[in-house]
Amino acid sequence: MTANEMWNAYLESTRASALDGAGVQNDGLQQEPSYEAWAFCGGGEAGDRLASLVLAGVKTATSSAYRLYGLDDEEIPKAGECSVILYDDGQAACVLRTTKVSVVPFKDVDERHAWLEGEGDRSLAYWRNVHLEFFGQEFSSAGLSFDEDELVVLEEFEVVYK
Repeated sequence: MTANEMWNAYLESTRASALDGAGVQNDGLQQEPSYEAWAFCGGGEAGDRLASLVLAGVKTATSSAYRLYGLDDEEIPKAGECSVILYDDGQAACVLRTTKVSVVPFKDVDERHAWLEGEGDRSLAYWRNVHLEFFGQEFSSAGLSFDEDELVVLEEFEVVYK
């Protein structure tokens, strides 16, 4: 299923669940008008593995480098926004809704967030090692250097459709 097909199926499911027994739409429905489609780690085997962790209910958070948003002229995620998560082959895995966003220095990421990211043994030590390497590579590709004072965007989410 493509990202657009999954998004349309998600919207259809929210419309159906918002109808009462008489077929009248309830007032509480808030449909998201758009979405971003993306793959964890930019795709590849790692991205597919992380998408699988999301589908298994293990991964409920992610992180990204704050400064790179500015380089790409993008806004950081906001609570309430939706994303279609893609596999490396471009097929859709699920729809996520961001529930919480915070920006902190890398060195201040805590055990709770590392656990929510669901990777490896879910420890803060594992998270720090993997993300120091990952962010280091991303910054290096942009001609920058990464250190533990850099700001990171911590994003929590829920799966709303799969």
